[in-house]
Amino acid sequence: MTKKLSKEKIFMLKALEEAKKAYKKNEVPVGTVIVKDGIIVSKAHNLNIKTKDPTAHAEILALRKASKKLKNHRLIDCEVYTTLEPCAMCAGAMVYARVKKLVYAADDSKSGCCKSVLNIVNNNKFNHKIEVVSGIYKNKSEMLLKKFFKKLREKN
Repeated sequence: MTKKLSKEKIFMLKALEEAKKAYKKNEVPVGTVIVKDGIIVSKAHNLNIKTKDPTAHAEILALRKASKKLKNHRLIDCEVYTTLEPCAMCAGAMVYARVKKLVYAADDSKSGCCKSVLNIVNNNKFNHKIEVVSGIYKNKSEMLLKKFFKKLREKN
């Protein structure tokens, strides 16, 4: 008997595919997929090292692509699937974009701003809050990140 995957798992697997693309490019392996009405509207992975752009995080790149495709700076009713808990920049951008839901794999104890260090996406001082689900394929994401940083340490 085959077990049917939940939509969260299906879309997180797509985000993990994006993270693997970043890994192959020697970028921190984070991938993001944005979904509206059950359809992927954008995908991206980290490119900040290659582009020398500190804003070229997977989430920001995916938000830009989704906004362009949907012809709206507001991503109302969109869901973001990402392999690592978003940083302050990415979490803030999601709040301003009015993202409906965020699903992320692994916590980021050093710069995560959805639970670990701060909680920007559900801060009562902002006028928008985001539903958050975490831990979907946490181990897969953590393993890829650990492999990347191990390789980086060995190289240096």
